[in-house]
Amino acid sequence: MEHTGRYERKMERYVTKAVKVLFMIIFGIIMIFLMGFVFMWLWNWLMPDIFGLTTLTYWQSFGLLALAKIIFGFGGDSSKGGGHKKSKRGDKLKKYCNSKNGDSDWRHYDQFWKEEGQEAFNAYVDRIKKEDLDEGE
Repeated sequence: MEHTGRYERKMERYVTKAVKVLFMIIFGIIMIFLMGFVFMWLWNWLMPDIFGLTTLTYWQSFGLLALAKIIFGFGGDSSKGGGHKKSKRGDKLKKYCNSKNGDSDWRHYDQFWKEEGQEAFNAYVDRIKKEDLDEGE
């Protein structure tokens, strides 16, 4: 008897989950079609008056919206997605650029380049050219 009650609760959870998933799918489809309508309404309200463009039908606006999403992306720069990766990358760069005491060693770069950098670079290029000539003989 207890076994039957547990089975019924399990089936009830599956049905509840299925109803929620079905509701979310239907809600998503409605939102997509609503976005097409809002895009058409905004286009037809603004673009003909401002830029002298023609008005759009619903399906033209829907297609244009889909094309824009394909060209410009699907919003991967949200705080959960790409934005988090960018901040991680920034933290990694800060870690490499900063010394142990928090001062950046890069502040010395301009002075180094003025004093030794150009000379060291020219010596390096001369050495590479000499090695290439030696290999060619």
